[in-house]
Amino acid sequence: MDAVKVGDTRSKSLFEKAKTCFPGGVNSPVRAFEPYPFFIESAAGSRLHSVDGVSYIDYCMAYGALILGHAHREILEAVHRQIDKGTLYGAPTEIEVSLAELIRKLYPSMEKLRLVNSGTEATMHAVRVARGFTGRKKIVKFEGCFHGSHDAVLAKAGSGAAAQSIPNSRGVLEETAGNTIVLPYNDFQALEQAFMKEGSDIAAVILEPVIANAGLILPVDGYLKKLRKLASNYGSVLIFDEVITGFRLSIGGAQQYYGVEPDMTTLGKILGGGFPIAAYGGKKALMQMVAPEGAVYQAGTFSGNPVSAAAGYTVLQILSLKKNEIYSKLEKQCRVLHHAIADAAADRNVDTQVHSLASMFQVFFNGKPVVNYECAKGSNVSKFKSYFKALLEKSVFIPPSQFETCFLSTAHTDEDLQATTEAFDCAMKAAASVGS
Repeated sequence: MDAVKVGDTRSKSLFEKAKTCFPGGVNSPVRAFEPYPFFIESAAGSRLHSVDGVSYIDYCMAYGALILGHAHREILEAVHRQIDKGTLYGAPTEIEVSLAELIRKLYPSMEKLRLVNSGTEATMHAVRVARGFTGRKKIVKFEGCFHGSHDAVLAKAGSGAAAQSIPNSRGVLEETAGNTIVLPYNDFQALEQAFMKEGSDIAAVILEPVIANAGLILPVDGYLKKLRKLASNYGSVLIFDEVITGFRLSIGGAQQYYGVEPDMTTLGKILGGGFPIAAYGGKKALMQMVAPEGAVYQAGTFSGNPVSAAAGYTVLQILSLKKNEIYSKLEKQCRVLHHAIADAAADRNVDTQVHSLASMFQVFFNGKPVVNYECAKGSNVSKFKSYFKALLEKSVFIPPSQFETCFLSTAHTDEDLQATTEAFDCAMKAAASVGS
Protein backbone atom coordinates (compact mmCIF):
# COMPACT_ATOMS: atom_id res chain seq x y z
CA MET A 1 0.00 0.00 0.00
CA ASP A 2 1.28 3.49 -0.82
CA ALA A 3 1.99 5.92 2.00
CA VAL A 4 -1.16 7.60 3.25
CA LYS A 5 -1.49 11.37 3.23
CA VAL A 6 -1.71 13.25 6.49
CA GLY A 7 -5.29 13.25 7.70
CA ASP A 8 -7.55 11.27 10.00
CA THR A 9 -5.51 8.13 10.51
CA ARG A 10 -5.13 5.65 13.31
CA SER A 11 -1.62 7.02 13.93
CA LYS A 12 -3.10 10.49 14.46
CA SER A 13 -5.63 9.10 16.93
CA LEU A 14 -2.96 7.17 18.82
CA PHE A 15 -0.73 10.23 18.93
CA GLU A 16 -3.52 12.28 20.50
CA LYS A 17 -3.81 9.63 23.21
CA ALA A 18 -0.02 9.40 23.57
CA LYS A 19 0.23 13.14 24.22
CA THR A 20 -1.93 12.67 27.32
CA CYS A 21 0.51 10.02 28.60
CA PHE A 22 4.01 11.01 27.46
CA PRO A 23 5.83 14.36 27.19
CA GLY A 24 5.37 15.39 23.56
CA GLY A 25 3.55 12.12 22.92
CA VAL A 26 6.76 10.08 22.63
CA ASN A 27 9.19 8.18 24.85
CA SER A 28 12.23 9.63 23.11
CA PRO A 29 12.32 13.07 21.46
CA VAL A 30 14.00 11.79 18.29
CA ARG A 31 10.78 9.93 17.42
CA ALA A 32 8.73 13.10 17.12
CA PHE A 33 8.05 14.88 13.84
CA GLU A 34 5.31 17.08 12.45
CA PRO A 35 2.42 16.76 12.24
CA TYR A 36 2.68 13.43 14.08
CA PRO A 37 4.74 10.23 13.84
CA PHE A 38 3.28 7.09 12.34
CA PHE A 39 2.79 4.21 14.78
CA ILE A 40 4.15 0.72 14.14
CA GLU A 41 2.08 -2.45 13.99
CA SER A 42 4.96 -4.79 13.09
CA ALA A 43 8.25 -5.02 11.25
CA ALA A 44 10.15 -7.63 9.26
CA GLY A 45 13.35 -7.51 7.23
CA SER A 46 13.82 -4.04 5.77
CA ARG A 47 10.21 -2.98 6.33
CA LEU A 48 8.16 -1.19 8.95
CA HIS A 49 4.40 -1.79 8.85
CA SER A 50 2.30 1.01 10.31
CA VAL A 51 -1.06 0.79 12.04
CA ASP A 52 -2.40 2.68 9.01
CA GLY A 53 -1.58 -0.23 6.70
CA VAL A 54 1.51 1.36 5.11
CA SER A 55 4.76 -0.51 4.50
CA TYR A 56 7.91 1.63 4.69
CA ILE A 57 11.45 0.82 3.56
CA ASP A 58 13.33 1.54 6.77
CA TYR A 59 16.69 3.34 6.84
CA CYS A 60 16.41 4.31 10.48
CA MET A 61 16.78 0.70 11.64
CA ALA A 62 16.12 1.66 15.26
CA TYR A 63 18.82 4.34 14.96
CA GLY A 64 21.42 1.82 13.82
CA ALA A 65 20.66 -1.05 16.18
CA LEU A 66 19.35 -3.52 13.59
CA ILE A 67 22.20 -4.42 11.25
CA LEU A 68 20.49 -7.74 10.40
CA GLY A 69 17.10 -6.13 9.87
CA HIS A 70 13.83 -6.49 11.76
CA ALA A 71 12.66 -9.75 13.35
CA HIS A 72 15.70 -11.77 12.30
CA ARG A 73 14.78 -15.45 12.55
CA GLU A 74 17.91 -16.73 14.35
CA ILE A 75 17.76 -13.96 16.94
CA LEU A 76 14.08 -14.60 17.62
CA GLU A 77 14.72 -18.33 17.99
CA ALA A 78 17.50 -17.70 20.51
CA VAL A 79 15.27 -15.35 22.49
CA HIS A 80 12.38 -17.82 22.51
CA ARG A 81 14.68 -20.56 23.82
CA GLN A 82 15.84 -18.30 26.63
CA ILE A 83 12.34 -17.04 27.52
CA ASP A 84 11.23 -20.64 28.01
CA LYS A 85 13.91 -20.89 30.73
CA GLY A 86 13.07 -17.58 32.41
CA THR A 87 13.55 -13.88 31.77
CA LEU A 88 15.40 -12.55 34.82
CA TYR A 89 17.20 -14.22 37.71
CA GLY A 90 19.17 -11.65 39.68
CA ALA A 91 22.06 -14.11 39.49
CA PRO A 92 24.84 -14.86 36.97
CA THR A 93 24.26 -16.90 33.82
CA GLU A 94 26.47 -18.74 31.36
CA ILE A 95 25.14 -16.74 28.41
CA GLU A 96 26.42 -13.43 29.80
CA VAL A 97 29.90 -14.95 30.18
CA SER A 98 29.78 -16.29 26.62
CA LEU A 99 28.72 -12.88 25.34
CA ALA A 100 31.52 -11.11 27.25
CA GLU A 101 34.11 -13.54 25.93
CA LEU A 102 32.97 -12.89 22.37
CA ILE A 103 33.07 -9.11 22.89
CA ARG A 104 36.63 -9.35 24.25
CA LYS A 105 37.67 -11.40 21.24
CA LEU A 106 36.29 -8.81 18.82
CA TYR A 107 37.48 -5.79 20.86
CA PRO A 108 40.91 -6.69 22.32
CA SER A 109 41.11 -3.27 24.02
CA MET A 110 38.25 -4.40 26.29
CA GLU A 111 40.27 -6.66 28.57
CA LYS A 112 37.48 -6.56 31.14
CA LEU A 113 33.96 -5.26 30.74
CA ARG A 114 30.63 -4.79 32.48
CA LEU A 115 27.23 -5.36 30.87
CA VAL A 116 24.60 -2.65 31.45
CA ASN A 117 21.27 -1.71 29.88
CA SER A 118 21.79 1.39 27.74
CA GLY A 119 24.39 3.54 26.06
CA THR A 120 23.69 6.27 28.61
CA GLU A 121 24.59 3.91 31.44
CA ALA A 122 27.71 2.73 29.64
CA THR A 123 29.15 6.20 29.02
CA MET A 124 28.16 7.44 32.49
CA HIS A 125 30.05 4.62 34.18
CA ALA A 126 33.01 4.84 31.82
CA VAL A 127 33.45 8.50 32.79
CA ARG A 128 33.13 7.58 36.48
CA VAL A 129 35.79 4.89 36.14
CA ALA A 130 38.14 7.33 34.40
CA ARG A 131 37.68 9.86 37.18
CA GLY A 132 38.14 7.20 39.84
CA PHE A 133 41.29 5.88 38.19
CA THR A 134 42.96 9.24 37.56
CA GLY A 135 41.70 11.14 40.59
CA ARG A 136 40.89 14.05 38.24
CA LYS A 137 37.66 15.99 37.73
CA LYS A 138 37.44 17.28 34.18
CA ILE A 139 36.47 15.52 30.97
CA VAL A 140 36.72 16.60 27.35
CA LYS A 141 33.85 16.04 24.93
CA PHE A 142 33.15 17.39 21.46
CA GLU A 143 30.31 19.44 19.99
CA GLY A 144 27.88 17.21 18.15
CA CYS A 145 28.92 14.01 19.92
CA PHE A 146 26.06 12.51 21.91
CA HIS A 147 26.88 10.27 24.86
CA GLY A 148 23.49 9.78 26.41
CA SER A 149 21.50 11.92 28.80
CA HIS A 150 23.50 11.98 32.02
CA ASP A 151 24.65 15.25 33.53
CA ALA A 152 28.38 15.09 32.75
CA VAL A 153 27.83 15.02 28.98
CA LEU A 154 24.84 17.35 28.67
CA ALA A 155 27.06 20.38 28.27
CA LYS A 156 27.82 22.79 25.47
CA ALA A 157 30.58 25.30 24.83
CA GLY A 158 30.09 28.62 26.55
CA SER A 159 31.41 31.97 25.38
CA GLY A 160 34.24 30.48 23.37
CA ALA A 161 36.38 29.52 26.33
CA ALA A 162 36.82 25.81 26.94
CA ALA A 163 36.61 26.23 30.71
CA GLN A 164 33.24 27.99 30.50
CA SER A 165 31.03 25.13 29.35
CA ILE A 166 27.38 25.47 30.31
CA PRO A 167 24.48 22.99 30.59
CA ASN A 168 22.46 22.30 27.46
CA SER A 169 19.55 20.94 29.49
CA ARG A 170 17.70 22.46 32.37
CA GLY A 171 18.23 20.45 35.53
CA VAL A 172 21.96 20.00 34.87
CA LEU A 173 23.94 21.98 37.43
CA GLU A 174 26.34 24.63 36.17
CA GLU A 175 29.04 23.29 38.45
CA THR A 176 28.64 19.88 36.83
CA ALA A 177 28.85 21.28 33.30
CA GLY A 178 31.83 23.35 34.44
CA ASN A 179 33.88 20.16 34.69
CA THR A 180 33.15 19.27 31.07
CA ILE A 181 35.33 20.92 28.44
CA VAL A 182 33.47 21.10 25.12
CA LEU A 183 35.60 21.44 21.98
CA PRO A 184 35.05 21.45 18.21
CA TYR A 185 35.50 18.04 16.58
CA ASN A 186 38.32 17.67 14.04
CA ASP A 187 40.18 20.71 15.49
CA PHE A 188 43.40 19.29 16.88
CA GLN A 189 44.81 22.73 17.70
CA ALA A 190 41.87 23.47 20.03
CA LEU A 191 42.43 20.10 21.70
CA GLU A 192 46.13 20.80 22.21
CA GLN A 193 45.39 24.19 23.72
CA ALA A 194 42.84 22.70 26.12
CA PHE A 195 45.37 20.13 27.31
CA MET A 196 48.08 22.74 27.70
CA LYS A 197 45.73 24.70 29.95
CA GLU A 198 43.87 21.93 31.81
CA GLY A 199 45.78 18.72 31.07
CA SER A 200 46.76 17.90 34.63
CA ASP A 201 43.08 17.83 35.61
CA ILE A 202 41.61 16.05 32.57
CA ALA A 203 40.47 12.57 33.56
CA ALA A 204 39.15 11.52 30.18
CA VAL A 205 38.49 12.41 26.58
CA ILE A 206 35.23 10.90 25.34
CA LEU A 207 34.07 11.00 21.74
CA GLU A 208 32.21 9.25 18.99
CA PRO A 209 35.18 8.41 16.74
CA VAL A 210 32.78 9.02 13.86
CA ILE A 211 30.01 11.44 14.78
CA ALA A 212 26.65 9.88 14.04
CA ASN A 213 24.47 12.12 16.22
CA ALA A 214 24.90 15.36 14.27
CA GLY A 215 24.32 13.87 10.89
CA LEU A 216 27.34 11.81 9.84
CA ILE A 217 30.69 13.54 10.32
CA LEU A 218 33.94 11.71 9.63
CA PRO A 219 37.32 12.31 11.32
CA VAL A 220 39.91 14.06 9.18
CA ASP A 221 43.03 12.07 8.33
CA GLY A 222 45.23 11.49 11.37
CA TYR A 223 42.86 13.12 13.86
CA LEU A 224 42.14 10.04 15.95
CA LYS A 225 45.78 8.98 16.07
CA LYS A 226 46.86 12.46 17.20
CA LEU A 227 44.13 12.37 19.83
CA ARG A 228 45.33 8.99 21.06
CA LYS A 229 48.90 10.26 21.46
CA LEU A 230 47.86 13.46 23.23
CA ALA A 231 45.68 11.66 25.76
CA SER A 232 48.52 9.26 26.52
CA ASN A 233 51.02 12.07 26.96
CA TYR A 234 48.84 13.68 29.62
CA GLY A 235 47.78 10.47 31.35
CA SER A 236 44.12 10.95 30.39
CA VAL A 237 41.79 8.06 29.63
CA LEU A 238 40.66 7.91 26.00
CA ILE A 239 37.06 6.66 25.74
CA PHE A 240 35.63 5.68 22.38
CA ASP A 241 31.85 5.83 22.47
CA GLU A 242 31.12 3.09 19.94
CA VAL A 243 27.46 2.67 20.83
CA ILE A 244 26.70 3.41 17.16
CA THR A 245 29.96 2.59 15.36
CA GLY A 246 30.54 -0.66 17.25
CA PHE A 247 29.98 -3.66 14.93
CA ARG A 248 28.80 -1.12 12.33
CA LEU A 249 31.96 0.22 10.66
CA SER A 250 33.53 -3.22 10.96
CA ILE A 251 33.19 -6.22 13.24
CA GLY A 252 35.72 -4.46 15.50
CA GLY A 253 34.14 -1.02 15.19
CA ALA A 254 35.88 2.27 14.56
CA GLN A 255 38.95 1.29 16.57
CA GLN A 256 39.60 -1.58 14.16
CA TYR A 257 38.60 0.46 11.11
CA TYR A 258 40.99 3.33 11.92
CA GLY A 259 43.65 1.32 13.77
CA VAL A 260 43.42 3.37 16.97
CA GLU A 261 43.06 1.62 20.34
CA PRO A 262 41.26 3.52 23.14
CA ASP A 263 41.67 2.89 26.86
CA MET A 264 37.94 2.34 27.28
CA THR A 265 35.07 1.53 24.94
CA THR A 266 31.30 1.76 25.22
CA LEU A 267 29.06 -0.47 23.09
CA GLY A 268 25.30 -0.73 22.55
CA LYS A 269 22.69 -0.79 19.76
CA ILE A 270 23.88 -3.63 17.48
CA LEU A 271 25.24 -5.41 20.55
CA GLY A 272 21.68 -6.21 21.67
CA GLY A 273 20.29 -7.63 18.44
CA GLY A 274 17.16 -5.53 18.99
CA PHE A 275 17.06 -5.90 22.78
CA PRO A 276 18.26 -3.46 25.46
CA ILE A 277 21.86 -4.10 26.45
CA ALA A 278 25.12 -2.17 26.43
CA ALA A 279 28.64 -2.58 27.73
CA TYR A 280 31.61 -0.57 28.90
CA GLY A 281 35.10 -1.94 29.28
CA GLY A 282 38.78 -1.36 28.84
CA LYS A 283 42.20 -2.07 30.23
CA LYS A 284 42.34 -4.33 33.29
CA ALA A 285 43.89 -1.60 35.43
CA LEU A 286 40.87 0.60 34.74
CA MET A 287 38.14 -2.01 35.06
CA GLN A 288 39.57 -3.38 38.30
CA MET A 289 38.38 -0.10 39.79
CA VAL A 290 34.75 -1.30 39.44
CA ALA A 291 32.90 -2.81 42.42
CA PRO A 292 33.08 -5.38 43.88
CA GLU A 293 36.71 -5.53 42.76
CA GLY A 294 37.36 -1.84 43.31
CA ALA A 295 35.99 1.38 44.78
CA VAL A 296 34.01 2.71 41.76
CA TYR A 297 30.41 1.68 42.36
CA GLN A 298 28.02 0.50 39.67
CA ALA A 299 25.12 -1.95 39.84
CA GLY A 300 21.93 -2.85 37.99
CA THR A 301 19.12 -5.35 38.43
CA PHE A 302 18.77 -5.93 34.69
CA SER A 303 22.50 -5.84 33.86
CA GLY A 304 23.38 -8.93 31.82
CA ASN A 305 19.71 -9.79 31.36
CA PRO A 306 19.71 -13.32 29.89
CA VAL A 307 17.17 -12.53 27.15
CA SER A 308 19.19 -9.57 25.88
CA ALA A 309 22.42 -11.52 26.30
CA ALA A 310 21.04 -14.40 24.21
CA ALA A 311 20.03 -11.97 21.45
CA GLY A 312 23.40 -10.21 21.62
CA TYR A 313 25.41 -13.42 21.51
CA THR A 314 23.44 -14.56 18.46
CA VAL A 315 23.90 -11.37 16.45
CA LEU A 316 27.64 -11.25 17.21
CA GLN A 317 28.04 -14.89 16.19
CA ILE A 318 26.33 -14.20 12.87
CA LEU A 319 28.45 -11.11 12.23
CA SER A 320 31.63 -12.97 13.17
CA LEU A 321 30.93 -15.96 10.94
CA LYS A 322 29.83 -13.89 7.93
CA LYS A 323 31.82 -10.69 8.42
CA ASN A 324 33.57 -10.74 5.05
CA GLU A 325 30.32 -11.17 3.17
CA ILE A 326 28.18 -8.85 5.30
CA TYR A 327 30.41 -5.79 5.56
CA SER A 328 31.52 -5.75 1.93
CA LYS A 329 27.93 -6.08 0.69
CA LEU A 330 26.67 -3.31 2.99
CA GLU A 331 29.48 -1.00 1.90
CA LYS A 332 28.65 -1.56 -1.78
CA GLN A 333 24.95 -0.89 -1.17
CA CYS A 334 25.79 2.26 0.76
CA ARG A 335 27.87 3.56 -2.15
CA VAL A 336 24.88 3.01 -4.44
CA LEU A 337 22.67 5.15 -2.21
CA HIS A 338 25.40 7.78 -1.74
CA HIS A 339 25.70 8.24 -5.51
CA ALA A 340 21.92 8.21 -5.96
CA ILE A 341 21.50 11.06 -3.47
CA ALA A 342 24.38 13.04 -4.96
CA ASP A 343 23.09 12.56 -8.52
CA ALA A 344 19.54 13.55 -7.57
CA ALA A 345 20.84 16.70 -5.85
CA ALA A 346 23.02 17.61 -8.83
CA ASP A 347 20.12 17.11 -11.25
CA ARG A 348 17.98 19.51 -9.20
CA ASN A 349 20.82 22.00 -8.50
CA VAL A 350 20.45 21.52 -4.74
CA ASP A 351 23.53 22.34 -2.63
CA THR A 352 24.36 19.24 -0.62
CA GLN A 353 27.16 17.43 1.14
CA VAL A 354 26.65 13.65 1.02
CA HIS A 355 28.54 11.69 3.66
CA SER A 356 28.77 7.91 3.87
CA LEU A 357 30.92 5.31 5.58
CA ALA A 358 30.48 1.54 5.70
CA SER A 359 26.69 1.12 6.05
CA MET A 360 25.93 4.67 7.27
CA PHE A 361 24.93 7.70 5.20
CA GLN A 362 23.41 11.17 5.43
CA VAL A 363 22.92 14.24 3.27
CA PHE A 364 23.48 17.77 4.57
CA PHE A 365 21.63 20.53 2.74
CA ASN A 366 24.70 22.69 2.86
CA GLY A 367 26.90 24.28 0.21
CA LYS A 368 30.03 24.08 2.37
CA PRO A 369 32.03 21.08 3.66
CA VAL A 370 30.77 19.69 6.99
CA VAL A 371 33.67 18.76 9.28
CA ASN A 372 32.14 19.53 12.68
CA TYR A 373 28.91 20.43 14.42
CA GLU A 374 29.25 24.16 13.77
CA CYS A 375 29.38 23.42 10.04
CA ALA A 376 26.43 21.05 10.32
CA LYS A 377 24.32 23.75 11.98
CA GLY A 378 24.67 25.79 8.79
CA SER A 379 22.57 23.24 6.90
CA ASN A 380 19.13 24.16 5.55
CA VAL A 381 16.76 22.36 7.90
CA SER A 382 13.69 23.46 5.92
CA LYS A 383 15.00 21.70 2.83
CA PHE A 384 15.66 18.58 4.87
CA LYS A 385 12.10 18.59 6.21
CA SER A 386 10.71 18.73 2.68
CA TYR A 387 13.11 15.98 1.63
CA PHE A 388 12.05 13.82 4.60
CA LYS A 389 8.34 14.36 3.95
CA ALA A 390 8.68 13.54 0.25
CA LEU A 391 10.52 10.32 1.06
CA LEU A 392 7.81 9.39 3.55
CA GLU A 393 5.16 9.91 0.88
CA LYS A 394 7.11 7.42 -1.26
CA SER A 395 7.10 4.92 1.64
CA VAL A 396 10.78 5.46 2.49
CA PHE A 397 11.52 6.18 6.15
CA ILE A 398 14.72 7.88 7.32
CA PRO A 399 15.38 9.45 10.73
CA PRO A 400 13.28 12.65 10.81
CA SER A 401 16.15 15.03 11.60
CA GLN A 402 18.95 16.61 9.61
CA PHE A 403 21.16 15.77 12.57
CA GLU A 404 20.76 12.01 12.57
CA THR A 405 22.23 9.23 10.42
CA CYS A 406 20.70 6.67 8.07
CA PHE A 407 21.57 2.98 8.28
CA LEU A 408 21.50 -0.03 6.01
CA SER A 409 20.90 -3.62 7.07
CA THR A 410 21.53 -7.02 5.52
CA ALA A 411 17.76 -7.22 4.94
CA HIS A 412 17.78 -4.40 2.36
CA THR A 413 17.40 -5.79 -1.15
CA ASP A 414 18.36 -4.52 -4.58
CA GLU A 415 14.66 -3.83 -5.14
CA ASP A 416 14.61 -1.69 -1.99
CA LEU A 417 17.58 0.29 -3.28
CA GLN A 418 15.97 0.81 -6.67
CA ALA A 419 12.74 2.08 -5.12
CA THR A 420 14.75 4.32 -2.81
CA THR A 421 16.79 5.75 -5.68
CA GLU A 422 13.58 6.74 -7.45
CA ALA A 423 12.27 8.27 -4.21
CA PHE A 424 15.45 10.34 -3.82
CA ASP A 425 14.72 12.13 -7.11
CA CYS A 426 11.25 13.12 -5.92
CA ALA A 427 12.63 14.15 -2.54
CA MET A 428 15.29 16.39 -4.07
CA LYS A 429 12.66 17.97 -6.28
CA ALA A 430 10.74 18.82 -3.09
CA ALA A 431 13.88 20.18 -1.43
CA ALA A 432 14.67 22.30 -4.48
CA SER A 433 11.30 24.03 -4.17
CA VAL A 434 12.20 25.35 -0.70
CA GLY A 435 13.96 28.71 -0.55
CA SER A 436 17.48 29.05 0.78
